[in-house]
Amino acid sequence: MNSEVKIGTFLCKGCGLGDRLDMDQLELIATREGKVTYVKQHDYLCGDEGVALIQNDIDSGECNKIIVAACSKRVKTQAFNFPEVSVARANLREGVIWSQPDTEEAAELTQEMAADYIRMASAEIKFIQLPSASGEQEVNKNILVVGAGITGLTAALEAANTGYKVVLVEKEATLGGMTAKLYNRIPTKSPYQQPEDTGIESMIEKVNSSDNITVYTNTTIAKTEGAPGRFNITLDNDGTPETVSIGAIVQASGFTLHDPSHLEQFSYTGSDNIMTQADLEQHFTANAGAQVKTKDGKEIKRVTFIQCVGQRSEEEGHLSYCSGYCCGTSVKQAINFKQQNPDIDTKVIYTHLRVSTGVGGEDFYRSGQDQGVVFLKGTVSNVDASGDKLTVSYKDIILEEDLSFESDLVILATGMVPNSGVDANLTEMEGEEEKSEEEGAEENDLSIPVKSILNLDYRQGTDLPHLINGKGFNDSHFICFPYETARTGIYTAGPVRRPMDIHQASEDATGAALKAIQVVENAGKGRAAHPRSGDLSFPKFQNEGCTQCGRCTIECPFGAIDIGEDKYPKFNESRCRRCGTCMGACPVRVISFENYSIDTVGQQIKNIDIPDEFDEKPRILCLACENDAYPALDMAAHNRITHSAYVRIIPVRCLGSVSASWVSDALNTGFDGIVLMGCKTGDDYQCHFIKGSTLAKERMSKVADTLETMSLEPVRVSTYEVAITDIQRAPQLINDMADTIEEIGLNPFKF
Repeated sequence: MNSEVKIGTFLCKGCGLGDRLDMDQLELIATREGKVTYVKQHDYLCGDEGVALIQNDIDSGECNKIIVAACSKRVKTQAFNFPEVSVARANLREGVIWSQPDTEEAAELTQEMAADYIRMASAEIKFIQLPSASGEQEVNKNILVVGAGITGLTAALEAANTGYKVVLVEKEATLGGMTAKLYNRIPTKSPYQQPEDTGIESMIEKVNSSDNITVYTNTTIAKTEGAPGRFNITLDNDGTPETVSIGAIVQASGFTLHDPSHLEQFSYTGSDNIMTQADLEQHFTANAGAQVKTKDGKEIKRVTFIQCVGQRSEEEGHLSYCSGYCCGTSVKQAINFKQQNPDIDTKVIYTHLRVSTGVGGEDFYRSGQDQGVVFLKGTVSNVDASGDKLTVSYKDIILEEDLSFESDLVILATGMVPNSGVDANLTEMEGEEEKSEEEGAEENDLSIPVKSILNLDYRQGTDLPHLINGKGFNDSHFICFPYETARTGIYTAGPVRRPMDIHQASEDATGAALKAIQVVENAGKGRAAHPRSGDLSFPKFQNEGCTQCGRCTIECPFGAIDIGEDKYPKFNESRCRRCGTCMGACPVRVISFENYSIDTVGQQIKNIDIPDEFDEKPRILCLACENDAYPALDMAAHNRITHSAYVRIIPVRCLGSVSASWVSDALNTGFDGIVLMGCKTGDDYQCHFIKGSTLAKERMSKVADTLETMSLEPVRVSTYEVAITDIQRAPQLINDMADTIEEIGLNPFKF
């Protein structure tokens, strides 16, 4: 087999590249400095003829690695997809001509930028290897669904209908969850006027009759081992263990109702005629639609619904969030009363009414009004249960008056507490003080004991991490990566993911089932899951040189690395998201990927032309996250928002993958400033790999100490959080660094 490396470089002259850049000079750079095998220019490289030109060279054996010098690697991905060879992209369009002014004065610096991107791609391609799957994967198309409420039933049916085998586990003796306890539900179809049947019995019948679904009731998960494509699940069926082999998991463990007993102003324990929405549903069901009466058997003439009881408040013992389903439920129950007796005085006291039944929410609310339900905008201060009648006192927000009235029955709209298990965040890297604060907050919100749902055999905890300040929900950013969790191949759906009603939970279940199917198929082929879907690379590890420090196991956001019996890292390939955090964590640089390594980036940095101090042309290195910051810079270029011509931008998989060696090498090479752009952290975290920016800031704080020992200003290295929408801010951060360098001067280590 011929192992000779033959690099073909293809220069595109389309989109104005040929007009703005000296292509012949770039060709010389590639051949003389980049040492590529050959260079070809084309007027329109992404067109059929251009693609054919590249493919023909590959097929003929003229090249076995290629450089496409054209547009950003984020565009034309299908056109430039050549799976037979390694590909490097030199971003000359967005990275150069679209981010620089089209003027004679800017022409020289623009050409210098393009030349550097050719040098960088020529260096990178030499260290990119064509990745292949490890072969450790197993094709297991069984999907585990934990929880058999309407979310779990929907997920099980959706997966089973596509031909996958489903194991459905329910801790209770019967299926249906909360929905099975409802008298009826909010309407899901036009004209959205009246409540409708829950449909849960029909779903249960379909599940029980499906050949593709195996149902376990009175069963919990005793242990979850393995990884996507090869999970081993130990079930506990009334004390009898059973092990099943699973490819992916959907956690649909639902919610528990928030107990209002401690909220004294609502007198929940003071009268049998003060009840929660769930209590009322039981009465409706028990009476089979007949008129509900008070506990002492009297006819109900006045009923009052109080919204947001113990919710949407930072007070101790309250839920800080809106539970999403309560307003619609009150409208539904109020209409149920009106259907029993149109003369019943039915009031709903609310601060903000949120009826979310898809497009029909407003119609359903209007239907309640049309049937005589009165909606009062106000806040309830007290429910007095001391007399024969209940007295509701509230402040009318519209009239700005304190009012009160009597009622035969008071219904409290309480919230949902997710059955999400123990927060894995509490077992990870956070400090003890932060743990205490989170645990304290959790105690304020939860009045139920927290038990493990999945019992994961992961070093990072038995359950999924909760969203930061998410009050127990296993949610993820709803735009950046819906359904994803910090444990690959495990997806949450329904109210355990975020507050929602039945209609939303059903749709959520379908999405989670599709994600489970996707990860099963990817795992069977050794491919990565979201966001690097299809990537065959995985961490390569060398025992030689490893100090067994364990940083890679600690910092991996997805629990993909364990410590083996020999004390060396043990990789679980299909848990891995290919973020490279382990590579950035390794102090001795013995972890790499075939197509992303210390050298693929480090050699780019070392091959950038650094002018000497007399040229007075600074050089700025920008390491930009490929998921948010790099797209923001691309979009800025599409909008012709310019940035400094002295910057050289390298996309990285995640800021967590940034090795401190890249920063030190850049400074030693003569770079004057370094800008690191990662994703947002905090409540609205947007990092696809959970904590890239956090890790980078921690590592760069150590670099700052090194800078001071070198008598270099710490401001030469700056780390920023950049959202994908920051198309104005991202280039400005580069310009700010250019201004800083102008103020403090060039790197004195230039040589």
